[in-house]
Amino acid sequence: MPTAPSSRRAAALRRPAALGSLLATALAAGLLAAPEAASAEGLRIHDIQGTTRVSPLAGRQVADVPGVVTAVRAFGSARGFWMQDTHPDRNDATSEGIFVFTGSATPDVAVGDAVSVSGTVTEYYPGGESAGLQSVTQLTRATWRVESSGNALPAPVRLSASQIPDRYAPDAHGGSIEKLQLRPGTYALDRFESLEGMRVSVQNAPVVGATAHNELWVTAEPRHNRTGRGGTLYGAYRDPNAGRVKVGSLIPFAQRPFPVANVGDELSGTTAGPLDYDNYGGYTLQATELGKLTDRGLKRETTRKQRADELAVATYNVENLSPKTPQAKFDRLASALVANLASPDIVALEEVQDDNGTTDNGVVDAGQTLKKLTDAIKAAGGPAYEWRQINPVNDQDGGQPGGNIRTAFLFNPARVSFTDKPGGDSTTPVKAVRDGGKAALSVSPGRVDPADAAWANSRKPLAGQFTFRGQRVFVVANHFNSKGGDQGVDSRFQPPARSSEVQRTQQAKLVNGFVKELLVADRNANVIVAGDLNDYQFSPALKALTAGKVLTDQVGRLPRAQRYGYVYQGNSQVLDHILTSAHVRRVDYDIVHVNAEFADQASDHDPQVLRWKP
Repeated sequence: MPTAPSSRRAAALRRPAALGSLLATALAAGLLAAPEAASAEGLRIHDIQGTTRVSPLAGRQVADVPGVVTAVRAFGSARGFWMQDTHPDRNDATSEGIFVFTGSATPDVAVGDAVSVSGTVTEYYPGGESAGLQSVTQLTRATWRVESSGNALPAPVRLSASQIPDRYAPDAHGGSIEKLQLRPGTYALDRFESLEGMRVSVQNAPVVGATAHNELWVTAEPRHNRTGRGGTLYGAYRDPNAGRVKVGSLIPFAQRPFPVANVGDELSGTTAGPLDYDNYGGYTLQATELGKLTDRGLKRETTRKQRADELAVATYNVENLSPKTPQAKFDRLASALVANLASPDIVALEEVQDDNGTTDNGVVDAGQTLKKLTDAIKAAGGPAYEWRQINPVNDQDGGQPGGNIRTAFLFNPARVSFTDKPGGDSTTPVKAVRDGGKAALSVSPGRVDPADAAWANSRKPLAGQFTFRGQRVFVVANHFNSKGGDQGVDSRFQPPARSSEVQRTQQAKLVNGFVKELLVADRNANVIVAGDLNDYQFSPALKALTAGKVLTDQVGRLPRAQRYGYVYQGNSQVLDHILTSAHVRRVDYDIVHVNAEFADQASDHDPQVLRWKP
């Protein structure tokens, strides 16, 4: 409830004590130069925001900037308040809102206060300037005077399909777009930037990214690239789905718990608050008003059981699994493998950690991890799976430090046999050879070109030779390097650099070459390449992997609205794949949606299964 003006006057020219004392000490010691004061009189917020992403007054002091407090962030280390001018200009490119940063000090203002603020104009880069993201224009080292309280707030700008341009960002040929004039009627990123700090709203917003860390994703363009289960499909670099907006909350959780939503649910009614920007997803609606969660009843999928004459091969990223992982996760993974995936004959696992998880003491074996998983599968009514894997060189395969993640095979010996050939270890490359007039592996299991620089700090592919109903089947389990270090789609550099895909493309070429060797040995070799490739079906890496029609990516054979198994920042996308050589025909392929769209996950990836009748 706003405080009466008379009781607020004591706060006139109030400076947060911690910030004020630190600033005074620094100035006295000569560690900071007093910022130059802006000479113009009567500055408004839109003058500070300007018509580009960086304020024309950045680094300068401004005085007596008027506005009405629209929201307060009273928690965390980045506290402060948003204020907005109730007398906007007529330029759509200039925002009328701004954040006043007070650090760890809770600002003594209330929503509805009319304030006059003095401070330094700064550009804050979430994650640091080197992260490549856009900046937030804000006022720091601020003092303010409360002129009145209980004032009406400016109406929020409603985000809708008609408000958001189809084109996402201006093309700066990889350079910065910071100094370009904002064109909010042309580019979606410019539109959002022109609303930075202002009150915005979404109405009856579909959830396209499930709740995590008290945040979720909605879309203001509910009909754009819709998936079959209510998400938003990411199907091309040129269209990152501009209508996506992250929703956080400024409402105390004791007063209004944050909604636990799955993809396809809806925030019914109005969700409104200032438009913020951070390094965990970009533009964020910090809600002071949350719509009511409407549960649309999303169900976890179950695939059909393979027939007696069908080989079922699955891939599942089990997300940093070790004996230290709670038993409940083992049980959920096991249940999904048995009930939702119908107990595949072969499972390519990714992110299997060593027997002491992230304890970095030289342990590399994963026998305890795999035993705990296979025991859980048996307890869930599944088969008595056996496993094959190769221990990596300590701390050489990336992932969580000390975890030594690797790929591994599970297989059901009652349905399929594994051809063990000795000699495979962490550094010995597997080769394609001829045996009995057919293709075979020199070692099984074996690693593909483990010494090649393409696998530096990344998992090495694991190849295994199996036999099903008299047919030799070669399965290659993969986990390509992550997207770490790539610039985000909302980067200030446009188009964003995807530096990590260079290594993945090199990795893909090596796997493609290995499959070619098998096909040279026997053009009818049955080869299945599966795993978390950390890249999209339209990426250079997948083009390199399928080059020469050596492999077919089964994702491309699904209906378009089903081509996803991972959800990131509200984009339903493909990272995991199963690919087949030409002789592997008559396949039935399914991405089984049990994790990625749900707030309650056993893993952040959905598993996949391919059924093949030789």
